[in-house]
Amino acid sequence: MYVNRNYSLWMTFKWSKKPFYYGSAYAAAITILYQITEVKFTLPWEPISIIGIAVSFYLGFKNNSSYDRTWESRKIWAAIVNDSRTFATAILSLLNENPDENSEAIKKTIIYRHLAWVISLRYTLRIPKSWEHKFGPKNIVFVPTYSEILNNGLDKELQQYLSESELQLYKTKTNIPSQILKRQSEALIELKAKGLITDFKQVWFHQLIGRLYDHQGMSERIKNFPLPRQYASVALWMTYVFCAMIPFGLLDIFLASEALWIWMTIPFSGMIIWIFFLMERIGDYSENPFEGAYNDVPISSITREIEIDLREMLDDENIPMPYPVENGFLM
Repeated sequence: MYVNRNYSLWMTFKWSKKPFYYGSAYAAAITILYQITEVKFTLPWEPISIIGIAVSFYLGFKNNSSYDRTWESRKIWAAIVNDSRTFATAILSLLNENPDENSEAIKKTIIYRHLAWVISLRYTLRIPKSWEHKFGPKNIVFVPTYSEILNNGLDKELQQYLSESELQLYKTKTNIPSQILKRQSEALIELKAKGLITDFKQVWFHQLIGRLYDHQGMSERIKNFPLPRQYASVALWMTYVFCAMIPFGLLDIFLASEALWIWMTIPFSGMIIWIFFLMERIGDYSENPFEGAYNDVPISSITREIEIDLREMLDDENIPMPYPVENGFLM
């Protein structure tokens, strides 16, 4: 997620410069061919502008749909933050009414297991899908520690929060976050059997775990179901068709004016093509808010925020630091 006030013009252009270069080269080829052959293959601008309006409306629809997916994802993870704090506070306070010699260890185990759930959910949401963009090491522009975490893998992050036997059990399962919540529910039954919580508190805790399941399911829905490909594909091909006609329409305009020069077709075509593909690209990169791109929901930083909050509640030592902002980006 970019956290500075605005992208600079150069950053925006650098991110989307290929359509400008290709569009300018395409317009130059059309203009040179016209100048050499003098064949009247221009097109009136009016029908082209109508197509442009239709493309603009369609791109607006796509961008709105993409933004909705990103904003819903951010709301889900805000709810995860709130419910994580609620869960940890309840464990620390509600188990104090009937304490035994193992109460503190039980509290720490349950809260640590919750942190393992958040971390494993983050990893689950980072698993690449066929419709997502591909990012190699050279494309990652986030904090340097993110690539280090990816290389270390999920195991090393969970080792500090789970026992070895429990971790090995989860590694045999397909959906680790779901299994962790299942184990939390079993832990509540054990607490009730030991008399550490009442029936009412057990039901309340189960309702809270149910909300965590809801947050996980909503996140997985956005992750595993892309923006329908017919909408994404049609927007792209409509943009190509419209932009292919732009130099022919601009030639018609510039030829009709004595004050304008035919070669102005090239920069103006490149600029218009760049603007339309920029709009399409913004929507395209907002469709999948968990893929790990530069404008996605910063679930790594949110996870670290939860880690810090809950471990401070436990008065832990060696609490990790928040991820820093690097070049204006927060992961």
